[in-house]
Amino acid sequence: MAEQSNREVGKGVQPPPSQVPGAELSREEKLQLRKEKKQQKKKQRRQEEQQPERQQQQEGAPLVQPAPTGAPSPGAAPTPAMAVAPGGKSKAELRAERRAKQEADRALKQTKKGEQSPAALPAKPRLAPSEAQSVVKRLPEHVQVDDPAALKKLAKKLERQQVPLRPDYGAKVSLFSHLHQYSRKVLLTQQMSIPASAIHPAVVRLGLQYSQGLINGSNARCIALLRVFKQVIADYSTPANEELSRDLVNKLKPYISFLNQCRPLSASMGNAIKFLKKEISGLPGSMREEEAKGVLQDTIDKYVREKIVLAAAAISKSAFEKINDGDVILVYGCSSLVSRTLCDAHAKGRAFRVVVVDSRPRLEGRETLHRLVKQGVRCSYVLINAISYVLPEVSKVLLGAHALLANGSVMSRMGTSQIALISKAHNVPVLVCCETYKFCDRVQTDSFVSNELDDPDDLIVPQRGRIPLASWQENKSLRLLNLVYDVTPMELVDLVITDLGMIPCTSVPVVLRVKNVEQ
Repeated sequence: MAEQSNREVGKGVQPPPSQVPGAELSREEKLQLRKEKKQQKKKQRRQEEQQPERQQQQEGAPLVQPAPTGAPSPGAAPTPAMAVAPGGKSKAELRAERRAKQEADRALKQTKKGEQSPAALPAKPRLAPSEAQSVVKRLPEHVQVDDPAALKKLAKKLERQQVPLRPDYGAKVSLFSHLHQYSRKVLLTQQMSIPASAIHPAVVRLGLQYSQGLINGSNARCIALLRVFKQVIADYSTPANEELSRDLVNKLKPYISFLNQCRPLSASMGNAIKFLKKEISGLPGSMREEEAKGVLQDTIDKYVREKIVLAAAAISKSAFEKINDGDVILVYGCSSLVSRTLCDAHAKGRAFRVVVVDSRPRLEGRETLHRLVKQGVRCSYVLINAISYVLPEVSKVLLGAHALLANGSVMSRMGTSQIALISKAHNVPVLVCCETYKFCDRVQTDSFVSNELDDPDDLIVPQRGRIPLASWQENKSLRLLNLVYDVTPMELVDLVITDLGMIPCTSVPVVLRVKNVEQ
């Protein structure tokens, strides 16, 4: 019996399982431990929250403590939250005062720092939404002729590059006063002597051909430009302590400025120049000069072959599927791509007739008529003012393009938009042939902002030995406008035939995005 009592006593004094090392806790004991830990954490949070209040009580007058719950006094606050200071301020008001004082101290420190640092720049004022929308992006130099500041900046740039500034000619229509207007009679080389070290002779000759109108058409101008650049690269030699990839790009800048003064660059020429600059910049520094020059010349030949020659062959092949026997096809002006397409279709046995539409002052359609008749194609020739009389017998319209813009609009020879509009009214499909290297990122919805003004004297036509507009500049009320391009909305174009296939105008941004990824 004594042993049993001792065991029972021993059992009574044994510690709980939670305190025995290695003992497993039951589910209830685990829950109890979790509750205890939570209570401890709550106590710690309460103590941390009460610390700033205690400090405030030590700094100022002590707050009136609430009376015990068992014997409340009539003058004491019923709860701690309602405790007030002797001055009559609550805890919330005291906290607000402390925050205001802290913010005032921070502001004082910042002003002191600003006074101590004289180089500190003033903060830019925020623009209202209406003001932010009115900010205009930087425009190209060739469309800011009416801005004296932009013109002065351009003159300094050309002077630094040793390139003459071509003066404007004649009075301009106020709507197009921001564009350059040149005269073919006033040559750029007559303004000042061009040093031989600044401009390559081949570039000077090409610029004069551009300004005199001896080389026309986007493809012809681009091919001539790349051939001249091949000659420039062949004659180039890297100066001492210079890198070819950097010095050659800087060498081309005055050449491009000179050509731009002779005649504004086309979209195709701009894309070709960007491509060439990128290829030059990508040359490794360890490559020898002769090897690098050979690589660049081969790259130019490849660009002409793939982007222009082979692209034209692919477009001609795709357009052949749209030409049927007995068709009457209307063309406008002179497009080397459209002329080749029609000649190839005739050579493959398609029987069709062509209506060549032309317009003054250039009358470029005569060149198209000459090429087609030489190949044996039956043709008719009319001016643009008679187009409404011939459209009822036309089955489709085939047009060329100067550039395809990012919003799907077609930029082409002046009069193209009029032909597309009248064709749409007669339910005649309009097809545009254009290589993808003419696609550009520019967005344009009209022909006013960015265009090209040709020589206004081209509009003067002698009649029976008299020249009615010979003295047009003396008449202050008279202005001659000779626009080169217009913009055709994509709604008037049914299909664009490219070297990538037949696409609608809405697919132009997709092609541009793919080209940017490939480059």
